[in-house]
Amino acid sequence: MATLRSWVSSLPNQFAMQNSAVSSRSTVVPSSVIKASSGDLLMNEKDCLKRRLILVGVGAVTTSLFPARFASAEGVPKGYQAFVDFTDGYSYVYPSDWRDFDFRGHDSAFKDRFAALQHVRVSFIPTNKNDVHDLGPMEEVIFDLVKNVYAAPTQIPTIYDMQERTIDGKNYWTFEYDLASSGFSRTAFATIAIGNGPWSEKDKKVP
Repeated sequence: MATLRSWVSSLPNQFAMQNSAVSSRSTVVPSSVIKASSGDLLMNEKDCLKRRLILVGVGAVTTSLFPARFASAEGVPKGYQAFVDFTDGYSYVYPSDWRDFDFRGHDSAFKDRFAALQHVRVSFIPTNKNDVHDLGPMEEVIFDLVKNVYAAPTQIPTIYDMQERTIDGKNYWTFEYDLASSGFSRTAFATIAIGNGPWSEKDKKVP
């Protein structure tokens, strides 16, 4: 638990304010987000040639996370489009009528043209862990992540479901959760995974 709490506390404070997309409940597994490191952290680790990336996903109900090799047209469901980032090694599908948008500190993001709160976004944080299992038990990691990172102090978190998937030997944790406050609540999905890759800080156009 000490390792887990250390990891959770290392997340940038802004991540707690940039939480999740609104979606209806569904059995469809969506994707999403990977959180970014700060420039100071990057400079402190500039001698490292490779870094492990932890994928923390928050997104809408209609997206799914896949390895970067998932790029063939026949593998994309009708009505969806694939976003593939070969450099950072990830991909996901999203509704074809969604549009991309700039989101501070994120590597990629798409949103519904009319319901802007329904969206998917991806960013990165560095970690020295090799696998999500290294973070601790799934239930404890997800509970701490939702309570201490996604939820604001005034919100009451509820976790509905947790699932583990293994794709090409890589473990993914996907979960559904709700954040409720007085007169308002939002339900979202998130995916967590860890993978190898070179770490680079990307310049994003901030609206």
